[in-house]
Amino acid sequence: MKKKILVTGGAGYIGSHTCLELLNAGYDVAVVDDLSNSSLEALRRVEKLSGRTLTFHEVSLLDIESLRGIFRDEVNIDSVIHFAAKKAVGESCKKPLLYYRNNITGSLNLFDVMKEFGVEKIVFSSSATVYGNPDEIPIKENADIRPTNPYGQTKAMMEQILRDTAAANKNWSVVLLRYFNPVGAHQSGDIGEDPEYPNNLLPFVSQVAAGLREKVVIFGDDYDTPDGTGVRDYIHVVDLALAHVSSIARFDVMKGTAIYNIGTGRGYSVKEMVEAFSRISGKEIKAETGPRREGDVAELLADASLANKELNWKAAFGLDEMIATAWKWQAANPKGFKDCDNCANSI
Repeated sequence: MKKKILVTGGAGYIGSHTCLELLNAGYDVAVVDDLSNSSLEALRRVEKLSGRTLTFHEVSLLDIESLRGIFRDEVNIDSVIHFAAKKAVGESCKKPLLYYRNNITGSLNLFDVMKEFGVEKIVFSSSATVYGNPDEIPIKENADIRPTNPYGQTKAMMEQILRDTAAANKNWSVVLLRYFNPVGAHQSGDIGEDPEYPNNLLPFVSQVAAGLREKVVIFGDDYDTPDGTGVRDYIHVVDLALAHVSSIARFDVMKGTAIYNIGTGRGYSVKEMVEAFSRISGKEIKAETGPRREGDVAELLADASLANKELNWKAAFGLDEMIATAWKWQAANPKGFKDCDNCANSI
């Protein structure tokens, strides 16, 4: 029997790419998503690309009774991949209660229902933001946890909740994946990042290249970095999706909690990313400098050697491929999924 994976937030950017790779790997997939910052069209394209079907439930994790209904209907759930959360650093600083209520309460509902139905394996979508301002670069998994913004705090709290749950329930298996900066799109150009309100760098740059925005704002050029702009470890979204597939396989040989950084170990500054996007797209990218964004740090760079060893996983895409796939997606879908042809209302 094929293993069934329940994916929360599966219609989103990272979620949709992960659903595709799970289907390609032979897993059955059920998706829970409230569509607050995602599109059903992404899942229709996932089904087309994979040649397989998945099941979809439009439900918020804040609705615990509907969540219970999903676990009753989707019999034989083997494990959960938990993406669903609000994720904008700047917004979290302005609306902390929204982030704590949505991310923490929704996750607690999910974990409670998992326990109720005997589902004891979960891959959690965490973030390098839990490290805050690190003492050493590259960052290892045993570095201090000290997030600098409410979004990062919610990730750190959810990590601790899961670690405590696994310690108290010996049959639980938990994989915490600390992402660095996901970018790019599927090589087909059919699925990619389509945020309602962009918060990350590359969607802004892509939209400037496509003529949808006049300029990109660089948030601060006075950091202690070679060119003064923030340096990040960018990871291609397909590489990131495959790390989740590897994590599901890891459950066959583990109990308790495992923590992995998911990155390339190579950093690029904001200015380098803008210049590279201009070179690869052939488009002029107008950029201007603005003030630092609250909650940001100068540099985040992963030591991903543990994931390389224990997950048998390693990032395969380089910078040019990350940007080329992002541009292919943007050029083919200038308004994302919003203007798709023959969009249906259900999957």
